[in-house]
Amino acid sequence: MRKQDMNRDWIATAQTLSQALPYLQRYADATVVIKLGGHAMGSDEGMQIFARDVTLMRQIGVNPIVVHGGGPMINDMLKRLDIKSEFVNGKRVTDAATMQVVEMVLSGSVNSDIVQSISEQGGRAVGLSGKDSNLILCEAEDPALGLVGKPVKVDPRILRDLTEKDIIPVIAPLGMGVNGETFNINGDTAAGAIAAALQADRLLLLTDVAGVKNAEGEVLTELTASQINEMIADGTIAGGMIPKVQTALDALAGGTRAAVILDGRVPNACLLELFTPHGAGSIIRRG
Repeated sequence: MRKQDMNRDWIATAQTLSQALPYLQRYADATVVIKLGGHAMGSDEGMQIFARDVTLMRQIGVNPIVVHGGGPMINDMLKRLDIKSEFVNGKRVTDAATMQVVEMVLSGSVNSDIVQSISEQGGRAVGLSGKDSNLILCEAEDPALGLVGKPVKVDPRILRDLTEKDIIPVIAPLGMGVNGETFNINGDTAAGAIAAALQADRLLLLTDVAGVKNAEGEVLTELTASQINEMIADGTIAGGMIPKVQTALDALAGGTRAAVILDGRVPNACLLELFTPHGAGSIIRRG
């Protein structure tokens, strides 16, 4: 009886792989920029699953590029060092002392942990930040916020060089200013700017919600840019979802084919989105 159950499981697995073939072919050699944040970064199991997924994507010919956040880790380190934060309109003011901690955490522990996780799954990954090879040049988003940057130019050549060698880039959201200063960049914003510069096939924004919801609280699986703008105008999209959909719209305007807001708490969320007919979140297209 036990052997028969296992056989049924094997058959189901084989059928799933067979049904995925059209999607595997569809995304062969496609560039997929993934913003990693939320639950997947907060647990060892979530990180392991994510690392296995991106390693599999690279193995079957997809070019994944990972951009990560690290807000909770930064908060913890600031607290340990007794560095107090000031906020303007809900955003942290990043002074020189805070910036040192941000860079230490993002380019150090967080970035290296993700690279190590991918390596443990058999993938090849290299960690870098937006400062490396002038990947992201920034200007101040708002002088009142200090060293919080807004990307003004992205040079993706180093990312193309790495993906051509079957290496997965893992990018900390930092940027270089025109005067040589270091800027902290919102992770979603950095991922969107990189996706646009690469003319990526997909931008996947992993978050802690299931997707974009309508007024009744139902997740909308497909949206256009014009629908997003209407939902912002009438208040259906509000709060923390606004910057995420704005990132998606900016990426689309820059040449990304589609952006997806999906729940990073769901195991194998990236694979479900790319290689199954139902997807795993809210896909946004230019229309």
